[in-house]
Amino acid sequence: MRINPVLSCVVPAFNEAENLALFIPALAEKLQQLDLAAYEIIVIDDGSKDNTLEVLYSLVDQYPLRVLELSRNFGKEAALSAGLDHVTGDIALLIDADFQHPIDEIPTMLNLWRNGYDMIYGIRNRNTESWLKRLFTHAYYRILSLSSSVSIPEDAGDFRLIDAKVITAIQNLPEKNRYMKGLYAWVGFKTIGLQFSEQERQYGKSSFNFKALFNLALSGLTGFSDLPLRVCIYLGALLAFIAMAYGCWIIGETLIEGTTVPGWATLAAGMTLLGGIQLLFTGILGEYISRIYTEVKNRPKYIVAAEYSKEKNTTPIDTKTPT
Repeated sequence: MRINPVLSCVVPAFNEAENLALFIPALAEKLQQLDLAAYEIIVIDDGSKDNTLEVLYSLVDQYPLRVLELSRNFGKEAALSAGLDHVTGDIALLIDADFQHPIDEIPTMLNLWRNGYDMIYGIRNRNTESWLKRLFTHAYYRILSLSSSVSIPEDAGDFRLIDAKVITAIQNLPEKNRYMKGLYAWVGFKTIGLQFSEQERQYGKSSFNFKALFNLALSGLTGFSDLPLRVCIYLGALLAFIAMAYGCWIIGETLIEGTTVPGWATLAAGMTLLGGIQLLFTGILGEYISRIYTEVKNRPKYIVAAEYSKEKNTTPIDTKTPT
């Protein structure tokens, strides 16, 4: 029976001191208006350099708040994994601390869960973004969809409500290089999308720059598709066929007409092209091998340095840290 559940909110935070001081009270106020048996807010401090922890310490005694302090910055995917590993509720809400995910949509998500959906994910409205970014985003998801056996919804973000059985399924996935949007889609279950418009950040600037976006996209492509490797095969075969055909044409022309082979310009251009393609293919292979190497080392996805809550001020480093 999906009535009066216990809700765990997972909030990753990196240098969000100014936002958290307002976000935690606003989130708690909204949750108190809902038909919940209880709720908790789990904030994962992902190695913040500002006074994020000090702000959270001041709020621990006022709200059902748990703070996981990671030993360093592990990235948002690892922070989300840490939060999900510490969830104790029947359902979990994944939401950012910068107010870009609308708190007012939580009741709608909860109603959809009560109607039988195991995962409700937010679909961002990208109308405020530049046409170039929308073009690249659409192309990326199109390529990922065509090359993967898993259907990853376009524009689906980390803003989502997930059932406990979905959380358990994600916890059982052993990989270290995590592309969470892909993992949510891979585990399956009954899902539905919910359209929303991202709000403006209240304070600060997003640390999710172009480099971070590129690395995340690369993780998704290499983690859920073998398309880059197949491109190497197809393009290599095509170039080999063209090279053999060109060689046969030169031999035939020489034997029939006695024409000498042209000068060094063509040869140099051809060698440069083939050398560049070989280096590109080596880089693609290296990317896959690098990820295999990371998995083989079997290091933990994250390390919890300390845990803070109203009941206990600190927890040793080895508590609930995955192996």
